[in-house]
Amino acid sequence: MGEARTMQDWLDGYGESHQNSLNKKIHWVAVPLIFLTIVGLLWSIPVPETLAVNQWVNFATLMLIPVFIFYARLSMSLTVGMTLWCVFCFGVCYAYESSIETSVLPLWQTCIVVFVLAWIGQFYGHKIEGQKPSFFEDLQYLMIGPAWLMSFIYDKFGIKY
Repeated sequence: MGEARTMQDWLDGYGESHQNSLNKKIHWVAVPLIFLTIVGLLWSIPVPETLAVNQWVNFATLMLIPVFIFYARLSMSLTVGMTLWCVFCFGVCYAYESSIETSVLPLWQTCIVVFVLAWIGQFYGHKIEGQKPSFFEDLQYLMIGPAWLMSFIYDKFGIKY
């Protein structure tokens, strides 16, 4: 059995198929949108009454627990940043649902449209790059994409991860 990968190993592996500047720019838009829409889709799943403690206990908050465990194993610092990003995503979902008018699409429908468009952008970026998306190699890269972007923010502010 091989050595466990570090966060830097994951980030470097992800970065190998993200060298083209246009592909990187596309990722700065598409990756956060994909993450947000997945949170939104999970947020939209009705919670059984037995679990309905309050509006914040839902499938989005519950399903992110294993994601946080994955991040925490690799970098507590990036886990903090990803937690803040998740709180922002939860806030967007809550605000959207709280202000929705009957003529506006429900959250889940909006998320599906944005999700599909963001993935089209992702695949276009990888066509330009000439590389398959990293998650074709390992599905865990789906969780690394947002952390990869967060690592650039951390680098800009001199935060270690």
